[in-house]
Amino acid sequence: MERTQDIVTGLAMAGLGLAAATIATGYSGASGYYPLALGGVLAILGSGIALRAMLLGKDDTRPLADGPARLAATIVLMAAYLALVPVLGFFTASTLITLVLPVALGLRRPILLGATTVVFIATVYALFTFVLARPLPAEFWQAG
Repeated sequence: MERTQDIVTGLAMAGLGLAAATIATGYSGASGYYPLALGGVLAILGSGIALRAMLLGKDDTRPLADGPARLAATIVLMAAYLALVPVLGFFTASTLITLVLPVALGLRRPILLGATTVVFIATVYALFTFVLARPLPAEFWQAG
């Protein structure tokens, strides 16, 4: 069962990645580079998961999720994040999710949490501003 779950999950991820990459090739100009890259990475990682399961997977049974409550919390918080990005702006919503999600999953190291948040936000800012030269949704205080 474990092997089958990993093969199906890997192939689903690879298919989703290929679909995203294919759709992104139809975008005009440079706007397709980011989704094309993300789709390609997802396809490669999904293929790797499926291949590993085919070659090394065991047929042991395992639950679909080790922590169903944590999985549910993650899904709810990610849905809240997606709803908050247009309202609060990308950086405010991303800072909130980067602080709240690890705590909801059990992380209790404030220094690590703060450092991770700063590094993540700085990396995303640098990537979109300098590498992709793409604007992110405006912050709630900039609207108007």
